[in-house]
Amino acid sequence: MRTVAGPVTIELEVKRSRFVAHAARVDGLPDTLAFHAAVADSGATHNCWAWKLELQYRFNDDGEPASSAGRPNLAAIEGKELDHVMVVVTRYFGGIKLGVGGLIRAYSGAAARCLDLAGTTAVEPQVDCAVHAGFEWTGQVYAALESCQAEKLGESYPDGGIRIHARIAASAYDALERTLRDATRGEARLRKLS
Repeated sequence: MRTVAGPVTIELEVKRSRFVAHAARVDGLPDTLAFHAAVADSGATHNCWAWKLELQYRFNDDGEPASSAGRPNLAAIEGKELDHVMVVVTRYFGGIKLGVGGLIRAYSGAAARCLDLAGTTAVEPQVDCAVHAGFEWTGQVYAALESCQAEKLGESYPDGGIRIHARIAASAYDALERTLRDATRGEARLRKLS
């Protein structure tokens, strides 16, 4: 499974309409919402998007004729055989109607060029997890998460202890479990959330 190597943006013009395409890796629904919020322009005519996460996918035409924008974006993702990726193509209308065929070509072309520029990398499956431990183990928990390259997504303090929501490579989950057990004398609890 492959995804884009990093976020990328391109711009092109088709019959005076300006198309700005953005692509980035996404690993869950919150990532798709955050990416859309970051790149969509409320002043643009349309912000059409598509994303694919393993067996899940979604697309949106944002007011363009049905399946003339979001679906072509998804087709570009699938045509490049990518996963864990989202494309948002923003259109600024230039005064000339493109017709459904022209829209399909413009949106899919912008998405495909953007994905080509991004390059690809292997997708390492991720798992969300929660760590619960007493306050006295906070330093050891932080160190264990860092040593296993876990991404801290959130932190709370229920019942006299610490709870950390983290994301880690699925292949590193067992190592994190062992590291936490050894570092906290079995006091920290780790469980998968996804």
